[in-house]
Amino acid sequence: MQEKKLKIENLAMRISFLGTVGFAAAEFLIFLIAGSRAVLMDFIFDFVDVILIGPLMVLIPYLYKPASERHPYGYGQVESLFIIMKYLALVVVDISLLYDNVVTVIHGGHTINAGTVFVYEMISSIGTLAMCLVLRYLSRKYESMIIEAEIFSWKIYVYTSAGLALAFLLAIFLKSTSFAFVIPYMDPVIASVMAVVLIIRPIREIIANTRNLLLFSAPPETVEEVRAVAEEELRKYSCEISFLEVIQTGRKTWVEIYIDSESEVVILRHLHLIRDAIRERLKGKFDQYYVELIPDIPN
Repeated sequence: MQEKKLKIENLAMRISFLGTVGFAAAEFLIFLIAGSRAVLMDFIFDFVDVILIGPLMVLIPYLYKPASERHPYGYGQVESLFIIMKYLALVVVDISLLYDNVVTVIHGGHTINAGTVFVYEMISSIGTLAMCLVLRYLSRKYESMIIEAEIFSWKIYVYTSAGLALAFLLAIFLKSTSFAFVIPYMDPVIASVMAVVLIIRPIREIIANTRNLLLFSAPPETVEEVRAVAEEELRKYSCEISFLEVIQTGRKTWVEIYIDSESEVVILRHLHLIRDAIRERLKGKFDQYYVELIPDIPN
């Protein structure tokens, strides 16, 4: 199963990589023709993605390697570090572009070929939707954080392309009206709004993966979900939780449960049954997860 999942992830990443390269090239060409800063914004985000997807494709096989004495958490922290670097780069680019567009608005905006941008964005929205559907088809059997992240990114491209198409269609209609004076401001304003909206996810991912990198506890809702499952299974054998630790490193989740027993005797066979039951109930909630039951030995 892991081997099939690895193949699917590699295939999905290759398709996403080639699609991103294609759209980045098209966006750069449209920017040269129409001079749209909104299209330039899309191009730079795609360009950064192209640079960073390559190392991630090399990293994927390592994410399936088991933990060892040398790497007690496997390579999960490498994934977290990579994601932090990726989104930090996007934040820096985003802020610099936002500043540039605000300066453009202050200085009176600029004129672009709205018709060319409208046609391109309509085609782009159809193409990005197709990419979403292809990746969704590939992930129908196996859940994958990497594929889900790529699908989310392509969904953002669908929404932004459709939104830009509508905005520049409006600019075309305004050209012959008394509101034509707003047209020079539309492109930098739209690009600024995109910069504000697109920066939200990178910031969230940086915060979440910094927690993972530092081996902080998982979010409270995740811990409580694991606790509820563990407590229910432990009660069947007159055991209870004395300490629970849930750590997430990239796609991997580590659950360590220290237990007390009313009889002060913990039967190994029962531990296996409890652990297997907890694993089964957590199946589908996490990508790769490990559950360990540890008798709490008093000092």
